[in-house]
Amino acid sequence: MSKNITFDVVVAGGSVSGLLCAREIARSGLSVVVLEEDSEIGTPEHCGGLVSLKAMEKLGILPSSRSILHNINKAQLLSHSKDFELRVQSDKLVVMDRREFDKQLAFQTQKFGAYIFTKTLVMSINYDSIDRRFKIKTNNGLFSSNFFVDARGISSLIKTQNRSGILQSAQYEIYADWISSDSIIVKFDSEKYPQFFAWVIPIAKGKAKIGVAGSKINTIQTLDSFISTFGSKYSTIRKIYAPIWVGGPLKNFVNEFSLVVGDAAGQTKPTTAGGIFSCGMGGVLAGKSISEFKKTNDKDDLNQYQKKWYSIFGKEFQQMLFFRKILERLDNKSLDEIFSLVSNIDLNEISKSASFDFHSMAISRLLGTKKTMRLLSTMLGNEIRHILPTRSPYT
Repeated sequence: MSKNITFDVVVAGGSVSGLLCAREIARSGLSVVVLEEDSEIGTPEHCGGLVSLKAMEKLGILPSSRSILHNINKAQLLSHSKDFELRVQSDKLVVMDRREFDKQLAFQTQKFGAYIFTKTLVMSINYDSIDRRFKIKTNNGLFSSNFFVDARGISSLIKTQNRSGILQSAQYEIYADWISSDSIIVKFDSEKYPQFFAWVIPIAKGKAKIGVAGSKINTIQTLDSFISTFGSKYSTIRKIYAPIWVGGPLKNFVNEFSLVVGDAAGQTKPTTAGGIFSCGMGGVLAGKSISEFKKTNDKDDLNQYQKKWYSIFGKEFQQMLFFRKILERLDNKSLDEIFSLVSNIDLNEISKSASFDFHSMAISRLLGTKKTMRLLSTMLGNEIRHILPTRSPYT
C-alpha cells in the first residue's frame, strides 16, 4: 500500500455507523475509505443484536437470512420479586448476527465504491489549515482527506466525556436447555445491577446472549451469579467485556470538517445502550450531509446532519434520560411497588402500540398512570422536579 493516499473522506471505524456513512458518501460519487483497527469487520461483537425490521428498512438495508438469528415475540420484565410481560407485535423484532450483518453491510458499502482497510489503527489526526486537509497517521501509512468522520465507538467517547455516562458490562453466549426460544428476559435489581439491568436474549433454541451491566460492579462475578439463578448446566461459547454509554448524545456532532457518528457521538439509547438504528441513522445522515455540502459548499448543509438526527431522536433521547434518572434513584422495594402497579395496567394495549425503536412512549404509559406518578412523587419527593426533562434544542 502507498504510504500516502488521498480521499475526499476518511472514516475511522468499521461498525454500522461508519459503514453506513461511507456507503452514502460513496453512493454520491465521492472517494471514501474506512479504517478499521481490528482484523476483520464485525469482530469482536459487543452488541446484543436486537433491532426491528422497520429500522433496517429505514437504514436502507435488507438483511440476509444468514444475518437474522431469531425472531422475538415477547419480553419478560422482572424486579426483585415482581414481574410482568409485554408482547412484541408491531415491530417484527429480530436478533441479528452482528458479525454476519456488519460483513454484509461492508460488502454493500464496497459495491458503491468505498475502500475498507482492516488492521489499520488511527494514531494521530491533524488538520492542515493551509492545505485544508486532514492528515491521518496510521500504522499502515498516512491518509489525507477533506473530511474526517470519527466512528471509533465508545473508546473515542471515553477520551472526551465525563465518565459518569459509562457503565461496565459483560455478555456471554451460552448453550442451556432452560433458554426460552422467543422471549427476552430483563431483570432489574438495584443492588446487583445498579443503574442498569441483566438480560437474556435468545438467538436459537437453547442458545442465548446473557449479560449484565451496572455502576461499579464486578461484571464477571455478577454475570456468573445471574446465570446460576437459572440452573447449573450451561456451556459458554464466547465472553465479551466492554463499557457501554448511557449518558446521551453529544451536543455537537460537527466541528468544521470533522464529524462524529454512532457510539462515538453518544447516539446509543440511554435506557438500553442499544444503537443499531439510532447510531446507524447517524452514519446515514452524516454521509448525506457531507455529500450535499460537496455539491453546494454551503456550511448549513453540513450542519443538517445534527439537526436532522435531533429532529428524529432528540425528544426520544430526552425522555429516556429522564427515565434513566428515575431508575438510578429507585431501590428494590420501590421497583417492586412500581412493578405491582404496572401489572394492573392493560399491558395488551401497550404491547400493540409499543415501538422498540422509540420505546419511551411505552415507558411513559407504564409509568404515567396517576397511581404510579403519585408513588414516584412520594418516593423521590422534591427531587423529581430536578430530573424532569428540559426542552431539546433541536425539537
